Amino acid sequence: MRATVKGRIAIFHPQGFLDGNNAPSFLTIDDIHATEALNIDMLLVSLKKVIFFNKNGLDVFIRLLDSIRSHKHIAVGLCDYDSAKFVTINKFYGSNLTFSLFRTEKIAELFVPTNKNESKTVLLYNEDASQRSAMAIELFDYGHNPVIAQTKKEFEEKKRNPDLYYAIIEETYLGLFGQKIATRVTGNAIIYTIANFLDAGITDTFNIAYHNNSLNVGFRLFIFDAYKVVSMNVHALNFFTKLASSAAEYNASICFVGMTFEKTPQSFKNDLEDAGIMFFDQMEDILKNKELLQELGGSSGTSSKSTRTLTKALIHELPGFIDATVSTIAMMTNAQAIKESMNIQTLEIKNSKEQYASSIGFYGDLDGMIILIFPKKVATKACELLIGEENNDEEAILDSLAEFVNIIGGRAKALLGEKKHRVDITLPRTYADVDSLLEMAQNRKGVQVDLRFEGSSFIFFLTR
Repeated sequence: MRATVKGRIAIFHPQGFLDGNNAPSFLTIDDIHATEALNIDMLLVSLKKVIFFNKNGLDVFIRLLDSIRSHKHIAVGLCDYDSAKFVTINKFYGSNLTFSLFRTEKIAELFVPTNKNESKTVLLYNEDASQRSAMAIELFDYGHNPVIAQTKKEFEEKKRNPDLYYAIIEETYLGLFGQKIATRVTGNAIIYTIANFLDAGITDTFNIAYHNNSLNVGFRLFIFDAYKVVSMNVHALNFFTKLASSAAEYNASICFVGMTFEKTPQSFKNDLEDAGIMFFDQMEDILKNKELLQELGGSSGTSSKSTRTLTKALIHELPGFIDATVSTIAMMTNAQAIKESMNIQTLEIKNSKEQYASSIGFYGDLDGMIILIFPKKVATKACELLIGEENNDEEAILDSLAEFVNIIGGRAKALLGEKKHRVDITLPRTYADVDSLLEMAQNRKGVQVDLRFEGSSFIFFLTR
């Protein structure tokens, strides 16, 4: 079976049943070689004529897609599916979903750079804020006009007028974006959801590497959503007391919300409180109290006691990190970057009062942290792009800044993946007060690159 080519998109159209037994018969060696020779920007597998598929069947095509993506550096994924198939694909691959999903071929065409014919107005919604903003930036860059629904309710209301839009983008996913480990909320808190009976298994299910890297990036408030916790034993108690002890080194706060002690000894609660963990009845008690958020760590930036030096492997990847950052900002602002200087030093920021900052960490085969210092007018412009309208609310600007930095992190992750470096990324941490960032980053040596966009200074800082 050969892929059909339309424009610079090639699509395989398998038919009937797609399982581990018959899927290999769809692709001969000649088919694979012919596909590799195509001059295309995107390679997809259409599920329109597929009656049934299982993971083994899809994997045959996914392996081909991954192989061609690594060689040709093009977008790959699946298209032409209904809601049931979309749910099934997500169940099959979960957090390992690295390829893209486009509900229709028509939607896929919007995400190809060579299809810049005329501006199309499209309605866009994704419950994942990082996905939503990533799609918006791609569409803007390709000359389109996305109308971005911020909530499901808003999306359903706008969807009632389909004639207003060239396409309605839902149940679509851009590969290598999104972070499913935790949820960032207003106030720079990370929320973990725990449930049922907590025992020694918590050490296996809780991603301690992610948590430690979130501390390293600058997060200082961690909330455990414990509404569905039935009880815990002494092993879980010991785990959380140790977690609180390590958090104290960063002046970080750990809170439990919604946990009852009907089936858990009251002495456990006393021990956890002695370790520094706080308990609240409702999530709103924290999230809607800005003063409390700040007190608990929403703006604190205490540095860790230990510092780590840059590695040669990390410095070797510096050009790629800078390219991921610069290309994304250029996409937002239509401005080209001018590099003014690059030095190995501690972080230095001039005129910090007119800046916002954000940090995002990565860990795995390589580990480190990217710190970005934005002029406020650049951050405001980013907010306007992502929200779809002018907005001077600082909280909204910082939320948009976080989404934007998450996109940069996703691009850096993809870049490292192409070089066979497997890494995960933390959620981004934002700073309205840059001095708080300087507290967190004090004494850390890194590579500081001073850039300029349309007369505005911008700082990229890579450290560990």
